[in-house]
Amino acid sequence: MALVPCQVLRAAILLSYCSILCNYKAIDMPAHQTYGGSWKFLTFIDLVIQAVFFGICVLTDLSSLLTKGNDSQEQERQLKKLISLRDWVMAVLAFPVGVFVVTMFWSIYIYDRELVYPKLLDNFIPAWLNHGMHTTVLPFVLIEMRTTHHQYPSRTCGLAAVCTFAVGYILWVCWIHHVTGVWVYPLLEHLSPGVKIIFFAAVTIIINVFYLMGEVLNNYIWDTQK
Repeated sequence: MALVPCQVLRAAILLSYCSILCNYKAIDMPAHQTYGGSWKFLTFIDLVIQAVFFGICVLTDLSSLLTKGNDSQEQERQLKKLISLRDWVMAVLAFPVGVFVVTMFWSIYIYDRELVYPKLLDNFIPAWLNHGMHTTVLPFVLIEMRTTHHQYPSRTCGLAAVCTFAVGYILWVCWIHHVTGVWVYPLLEHLSPGVKIIFFAAVTIIINVFYLMGEVLNNYIWDTQK
């Protein structure tokens, strides 16, 4: 009986992300027309990650219900693969990237919003959409962690995957600057080359710390150590 509310909750979260993505893409912002489009922003990439993750969650729930009471070993094997994919995306992408986006955005925003979210954007992005992109991600992913146990990969593999994502995005940001001469985030305009390297290294470390936090929190909630 407890499974049904979780299914409904995941479906509702998935629909909310689809709505946020559609509304964001419908906005006619100059930044969307430049090189890289929306894909140069980590916020947009995170929204896609969250939508894909919760889409996998809903698909897993539906598959679980359809295979319930079915003795087919092949269907059971496919369901286990789907669950493994869901858990991997949660551990490596949805949790660390989601928490990173929320904490980094609001930390810099409170210090000086012009460094990450210039006031000019208020003319394009309504407040509710801003919170949908930068606030609700955290409670959504925490709710998912609390309602479902996720099997984390080995720490070495998990950290390697997170580092690959972080370095890949940093290289993407640097490539965009190489092509256009403009940094994706105004903050980077104020940093010297040496400080940029330190900043990028710190960002990679922080997202790895969030991965470890997710693993510890998952184990604490579900007491997997027993």
